[in-house]
Amino acid sequence: MRHYPVNLVLAGRRTAIIGGGAVAARKCEGLLAAGARVTVIAPDLDPTLEGLCREGRIDHRSRAYRPGDLDGVHLAFAATGDASVNRAVAEEAATRGILANIVDAPELSTFATPAVVRRGDLLIAISTGGKSPALAARLRTELTERFGWEYGAALELLGAIREKLLTEKGNTAYNKELFNALLDHDLPLLLKSQPPAALDTILADIFGPGFTLAELGIRERETS
Repeated sequence: MRHYPVNLVLAGRRTAIIGGGAVAARKCEGLLAAGARVTVIAPDLDPTLEGLCREGRIDHRSRAYRPGDLDGVHLAFAATGDASVNRAVAEEAATRGILANIVDAPELSTFATPAVVRRGDLLIAISTGGKSPALAARLRTELTERFGWEYGAALELLGAIREKLLTEKGNTAYNKELFNALLDHDLPLLLKSQPPAALDTILADIFGPGFTLAELGIRERETS
């Protein structure tokens, strides 16, 4: 099965998870990281979900799934461990035109969730088309070790520089040359291994005055 890769904007959108186990908890954490409003429908909750419920970060309907539970939902997950319930969720989602992920039943799903590595706003997604979750997990572990916190910090810095350049100089081809010059210095490694003063010197050489870490709003803790 071939998938079309896409990043969904879920901030403030209602999502539903049918099921309250460990798999549901993993799905929930990803949705919350994306800013989604999550409702979990299950008689019992995994300890992680219980904690999120106590913190008020999710809504919980303490009962089994009922037809109509997807009303107003943008995205749905079925992770009950009961094939008949999962199928009923898939059928309601299809009727309502809602994207649904049916755990362990890709043939009923309209989207799949990849294994991911997050470093700030940097998101690396891995998909094997459902053929080998074990390989996806292995690759995720390798990428987690390969791409540390410094890549998220580098993206934060690049975003701040881009915003300042666009504000002051507009979107020019010269901006691209400047970014390439900075990236040629292996920016993630610089952030990981060099003190802020050394980075400020490089930024000044490439971009000129006004581009220190402090002036760009980059806190020192993000570069140490």
